[in-house]
Parts: sequence; C-alpha cells; structure tokens
Amino acid sequence: MKTFERIYEAVKLIPEGSVATYGQVAEAAGSKRLSRVVGYALHANPLPGIIPCHRVVKKDGEISSAFAFGGANRQAELLQAEGVAFRDGTHVDMERHCVTFLPLIQEEKGI
Repeated sequence: MKTFERIYEAVKLIPEGSVATYGQVAEAAGSKRLSRVVGYALHANPLPGIIPCHRVVKKDGEISSAFAFGGANRQAELLQAEGVAFRDGTHVDMERHCVTFLPLIQEEKGI
C-alpha cells in the first residue's frame, strides 16, 4: 500500500463529529514525519465525499485556510454540520472533538 493510500485509510477512520490532526494521521500512516505529506495527500483526495478530509485539522484545532474543496469556510460548514463545536471561527474545540487514537495502517502483505 502506498503512502497516500495509507493516509486515506487513516482519514476514513475518523468518526463523524470528530477531528484528527495532521500528525495523528501521519502517525497512523506509518511515520510522525509525514505531516506535510498528509496535507499533499488531502489536496489530491480522489474521493472527497468518501475520504472525509475535512476532519483533519492542525494540532491546535485550526482548520485549513487552504482547504482544497471550497476553502476554510466550507471546511467549517462541513464540521459544524456533523456537530463539531468551535472555540472561535477557525479553531475546533479539540478537548471535545479530537480523536484520542487512530490505529496504525498496516502494509498489506501478498500471499
């Protein structure tokens, strides 16, 4: 499984009404150092309705000003529609909505 595929699989595990950070997704995809790569992958998201990239935020809860599918306002709208609360116009209430754990996405082994 390629890096972007592992990232997409991790993002699919973020439950509705919750968010995860770029770092959490990177760690689930196999390396804490992949945070920037997570951003690149999300901008190239081939299935925005299925891979919920709007649920990925910065470590302080800030939404992306460069959200690829309609901008920051659209990301906030999508999260609010799922019941995600904000501390202000751009920061998710991380204490209430951040996942505490995403499992490691394992490489598929051929038989």
